[in-house]
Parts: sequence; structure tokens; C-alpha cells
Amino acid sequence: MDPRLDSLPDAFWAVPYTGSRYPGSPAVSRLPGLAPGANCQLFAYEVLRHFGRSVPPLRSSELWNDTRHTARVARPDFLDLLFFNADTDPYGAHVGVWAGPDAVLHLSSEVGRPAVWSLADFTGHDRYRVLLGAKRAGPGGAGTPLDLIGK
Repeated sequence: MDPRLDSLPDAFWAVPYTGSRYPGSPAVSRLPGLAPGANCQLFAYEVLRHFGRSVPPLRSSELWNDTRHTARVARPDFLDLLFFNADTDPYGAHVGVWAGPDAVLHLSSEVGRPAVWSLADFTGHDRYRVLLGAKRAGPGGAGTPLDLIGK
């Protein structure tokens, strides 16, 4: 795992999985951030925000198809978003954050709290067995076009 993850506040590691708290949900509008919980996307977005990156509050398939704020990458790097699903459909895909060689930080209902899994760990779960790919978010705010990161 990348040592930069050590800068995540302890509160990040205690966030409970709450499926009703997803980007754009009324529950998030009333109480922004991670408390009282998050789904995989909201958690990943907050991790990115901690490190100075952000994306608009898009759902999985919208984010997968986004070309303004993110770009698909062949090989993930620290903080790239990885998408997992039972098949190749990005709708409802699970989102995690690349945390180093063969390490993905994510929040899932299976574990209930943030965890770091290897890519092989994901293939052992039917709903995560397909890695759709990775996307890189641009630096700064959600309005920052991706072309500023140079990849």
C-alpha cells in the first residue's frame, strides 16, 4: 500500500457502508461528507478530495463515460479510480481507489468499513469479478478539465 495513504485521517478508516448515501442523494445533500456513512463512490470521492482531486458527483456509469473530468488509463497509478462489476456494464459498478501495487482501497457492504483488497480479492466475489478498468481524475475542483494533468 502506498505510504501516502497514511495521511488519511483515522475517521476515514471508520466510515460505515451506507448504501443510501451516494453522490447526489438527498441524504448527502442534507449532510455532506462521510458522516454518517457512504457508499463506495462517495467514499472514493472523499479520498480523492483529501488528496486535492475531485470529480463531479456522478454515479458509476456516468463517471465511466465521463471524458471531461476523468480519462481512462491502461495502468492505474495512485488515486486512480477502478471500476468492478459482475459483468462489463458500468451501471452500478463498484468504485475503489488504487492504493499502490495490487492494492485497492474501497468501501463495500461485504466488509462494512474501508478495506484494502488485492485485485485477486475482487475476483473472488461474483459482483466484483470483472474489472472494467481505471480512470484518472484531474487535479483541483470538479470543474477542472482533465487536460490539465497531461495524460
